[in-house]
Amino acid sequence: MFIGHFGVSFAAKKAVPKISLAILFIATQFVDILWPILVMLHIETVDIMPGYTKSNAFEFLHFPYTHSLLMGIVWGVVIALLYAFFKKDTRGAIVIGLCVLSHWFLDLIVHTTDLPITLFGNTKVGLGLWNHVAVAMILETIIFLAGVFIYASITTPKNKKGFWGLWLLVVFLLLIYLYNTFGPPPKEASTNLFMSLFILMVIIVLLAGWVDKNRVLKKI
Repeated sequence: MFIGHFGVSFAAKKAVPKISLAILFIATQFVDILWPILVMLHIETVDIMPGYTKSNAFEFLHFPYTHSLLMGIVWGVVIALLYAFFKKDTRGAIVIGLCVLSHWFLDLIVHTTDLPITLFGNTKVGLGLWNHVAVAMILETIIFLAGVFIYASITTPKNKKGFWGLWLLVVFLLLIYLYNTFGPPPKEASTNLFMSLFILMVIIVLLAGWVDKNRVLKKI
């Protein structure tokens, strides 16, 4: 799951309109931002196996600290508590915590049986829609575009940057998604690959923040 997570971020803006879209992007993608760092530190492991699924070549061998259900709950609680402590916003903290946790449930739809339940158990789950490319793409695109529609319906551009910036972000994310699905697989699970993935996430978050600053909430 990739753009589907961002769809949740866009939609969550309606529940917490005062929170920056960048923060909501970080929340839904928190574990995917953390994941390449842990891989580079050899705490979690992944291999590149072309054809492993019909959608991508990543064989996730060990990633319980970012992608187990237990740690999804833990990270959600931790991030929510940190937000509540610094911002004194209980509602915002709850929504952000749920956004963090939502990542695991959306991943459950597309992953093969590689998502751990706990840190140490052998039970792993996944519905495997990555092996049904058309279905996975349709579902994920619907989630993404629904979120964009909600965001666009509650905000309005302050200037041309706010108008064109949103659609630039949408097209940028869609192009990344298409490349991830149909482009050539990475040659190896190298440090450069995971550093690039981390930098890409940072760029996406910064772009989301820039877009949100150039839009305002619609007056009801």
